[in-house]
Amino acid sequence: MDDVVDQSQSPSSYRVTADELRQFVERFERLEAEKKDLAEQQKEVMAEAKARGYDTKVMRKVVALRKRDADDIAEEEAVLEMYKEALGM
Repeated sequence: MDDVVDQSQSPSSYRVTADELRQFVERFERLEAEKKDLAEQQKEVMAEAKARGYDTKVMRKVVALRKRDADDIAEEEAVLEMYKEALGM
């Protein structure tokens, strides 16, 4: 198994492995903190937009649509229209 640490390693090589592991963990923790900060900034942007009268629910949908491929969106909208027509909507 690759995940098992070889116990025959010398103490110095174990320290190097532990140091490397600590670096990965600390990098991940920093990224988690940055992600939290970014989420807070996104909330602030939406709160500001809402205060200025924008519909933040619709804005979130627009953001999601901008991430998608235009052909996928068009296909989904066409199917949605077909279903709505079939239901008399």
